[in-house]
Amino acid sequence: MRDSWRLSGIAVAFLVLLRIAIGWQFLYEGLWKLNTFSSAKPWTSAGYLRAARGPLRTVYRGMTGDPDDLRWLDYDQVSAGLDAYRSRFLAHNADLTDDQKAQLDAMLDGPAQFSVRLDHLPAGLKIEGNLKKVISYDPEAKRLFVDGKLHLLPKERLDLEKQARALKSASKADVDRFVKALDAVYKLGSHLSYKERLAVLLKIDPERVGLVYRDDKTKEVVEQRKGKITEYKELLSRYNEQLPQARETFEYKHLETQWDEIQKLRSDLVAPVRALEADFRLDARKLLTVEQLARGPVPEPWTAQQRIDHLTIWALIGIGCLLMAGLFSRLSALGAAALLLSFYLAVPPWPGVEELIETAGPEHSFIINKNLIEVIALLAIASMPTGRWLGLDQLFSLAFRRRRSVSQSAARV
Repeated sequence: MRDSWRLSGIAVAFLVLLRIAIGWQFLYEGLWKLNTFSSAKPWTSAGYLRAARGPLRTVYRGMTGDPDDLRWLDYDQVSAGLDAYRSRFLAHNADLTDDQKAQLDAMLDGPAQFSVRLDHLPAGLKIEGNLKKVISYDPEAKRLFVDGKLHLLPKERLDLEKQARALKSASKADVDRFVKALDAVYKLGSHLSYKERLAVLLKIDPERVGLVYRDDKTKEVVEQRKGKITEYKELLSRYNEQLPQARETFEYKHLETQWDEIQKLRSDLVAPVRALEADFRLDARKLLTVEQLARGPVPEPWTAQQRIDHLTIWALIGIGCLLMAGLFSRLSALGAAALLLSFYLAVPPWPGVEELIETAGPEHSFIINKNLIEVIALLAIASMPTGRWLGLDQLFSLAFRRRRSVSQSAARV
């Protein structure tokens, strides 16, 4: 009976070959992914993890750090990210001049005030009321100032021009000079800083953030209209609530259509914010001299997604090398099986779940797919000493036996 469980020489050869073949697949896959980091389109598992299905969907999507890009729709978080980049930029370029630092700060936060040269105000012109907080004139410096945070509104500029044109005590030349200076300082103030542009996207734009109508007298909210950001968050929340409850095919189809709409809305909302951050980094580099540019790009801290990507790549490479070499073959086979099982569970071809999986090409799976088959093969390899049949495990085994034999001989003496 025991003879029937013995492996033939050809069975041993094929099991070793299977171990080496899977190791080669792991190694090549890891090296290929690693090589893409020197290309224009580096590999990332973000799309795979974000599309995770099944009971562990939340776990896998959470590995990306921000699977729904909600951080890009929060002014405080994006603003903090811009500040963090400025700090890294300054640390990386420690020899920036005071002028370069001032330009960088003005680019991000905006100047404290805008000013233009003006010898004197037209006779009789008075800047009064709330307008005094926005625009002022310094007779000693002979400059017309506009607050860098409040900015001069088009209506305010027009009212000031009308007021100056209506003066009877001022000469036409003085009025013309004032209007020219007013236009110049208005144009300066019309250039928004990056944080102000960010505020427009995430705090002010009614199409994106919505509108609140209040009663002029009581100041109570009369009507409130949702913006696209609120709509996106509500659709996302509704989708996450409905997904675990779906059972029928038509429900999955509806959810798939809803998911496509959510992703399109996400892209429409996030893309301008990402572009704004990219523009700031580009404009910051334009401040540098040729010598400063030669230092290379500002070092970036790793994101959760980058950590997952590199961990996956080096796990593939490391396990692949161990399997091919037959070193710690049982442990490496178990590690490979666990890694492939995690790939399988991210998008499992289970009843119901597969309705939400977009299959690329002609391949179709039900319950069992290539990943799961390979997991079973690896568990079979882990149950047998293939590394001792052909691999470095045999060398370690021989060395261990020799050492034990020497120890036993010494003990007898």
